Amino acid sequence: MDSSALRPVFVGLRVGLYTLIAGLGLLVVLRAALGDSLAPVAAVSLVVIFEVTFFSGVWLARHAVGLGRAESLHPRTVGWLILLTVEWMLLVFLAPDAAFLVFPLFFCYLHLLPRWHGPAAVVVSAVAAVVVLGAHRGLTLGGVIGPLIGAGVAIAIGLGYRALYREVAERNRLLADLMAAQQRLAATERNAGVEAERTRLAAEIHDTVAQGLSSIQMLLSAAQRADPGRAGSENIELARQTAVDNLAETRRFIRALSSPHLEARTLLGALERVVARTDAATPTRVRLVVDGSPRSLPRPVEATVLRVVQGSLANVVSHARAKEAVVTLSFLEGQVRVDVVDDGVGLDTGSQGPLPGAAGAGVAPDRSNGSFGLSMMRERAAQLGGTCVVESSPGAGTAVSVSFPESVPPATGIAASSPAWLGGSTADVESVRTSPAHD
Repeated sequence: MDSSALRPVFVGLRVGLYTLIAGLGLLVVLRAALGDSLAPVAAVSLVVIFEVTFFSGVWLARHAVGLGRAESLHPRTVGWLILLTVEWMLLVFLAPDAAFLVFPLFFCYLHLLPRWHGPAAVVVSAVAAVVVLGAHRGLTLGGVIGPLIGAGVAIAIGLGYRALYREVAERNRLLADLMAAQQRLAATERNAGVEAERTRLAAEIHDTVAQGLSSIQMLLSAAQRADPGRAGSENIELARQTAVDNLAETRRFIRALSSPHLEARTLLGALERVVARTDAATPTRVRLVVDGSPRSLPRPVEATVLRVVQGSLANVVSHARAKEAVVTLSFLEGQVRVDVVDDGVGLDTGSQGPLPGAAGAGVAPDRSNGSFGLSMMRERAAQLGGTCVVESSPGAGTAVSVSFPESVPPATGIAASSPAWLGGSTADVESVRTSPAHD
């Protein structure tokens, strides 16, 4: 409970109790010294013993074991309370003013005894105070009503304290859960960022260095075939072979950088792993539904589908507060569509409607409403000749639907303008694909 923001409240309550015990004890001592006691010396001695017993128990509760608040009766706690009660009753017989010490005892009973034991102890001690005061001074209205009203007030305060205690404990538990969820989300975002950057680098290297080396060796091969016996043909062959070797090294580097979810695996398997990992690591229930017969798709389409699902699920986890999200991969005639639907808080899509795109279209992301990730999905869908539709309203969940044709346009411009988090690679030019060096 020390980590709670309400710690000053509990500290104040404890200090108030300690002050009440000390103040009432001092009052009894002064009254006994003035002669309002059958045995002043014995009364003062019992007050000192009572105070020492009380504050020793407080010290043990804070620095040792066995006297803390518990949900069940602890022998040491019960023994300490019985000792305090016996000392108090003896003190009341010697000095009637000591009956007021029952009020701080009320709070000890309510705080340390579980369930109904605390209120029962309060009622019994209040009746005992009435009986003792009646034996000394006779039954009076104040002598009867005072302890009983004090007992009622103490029970009400004690129950309120218990409710506050439980509320703070629940608040701290929720805070710990939230911090753990934030740590998991931060780790997921870091991993996604690393993977996105690796994919972006692989795409850039593929569409620049690898394509350039492939073109160089293709042109050198054409030069050799045009004039096999020309002077310096050995150097041309050496240059061509060097380009071939460097192209092979570059492709190995690209394979090492490519998304581990798609490397040597199917798109469906990659989506299953992403969905399973998100479902296990977050409170949102995530499941995958496949409609139609799965088939192989062009690499840019597979990479984009994977990135769309990853980005959409990241948005669901970070912002939607959804209980469930469903990823649907539909293999339709001539196209593939991926839908990510959640039952979260939704968003105001504003003017975001379907955005068709032609090959190579340079679609600038619309960041005016802060939907940067959705704008990136629209841009990539446009580059692959597809569409992106977002349907949502506040409180009604969100549905993101992205569809692509199965055939990638011949000049998508993905490497030049694709967003970093949706890395991919263009299809090889047919002439390079047929060259001897292109594996």
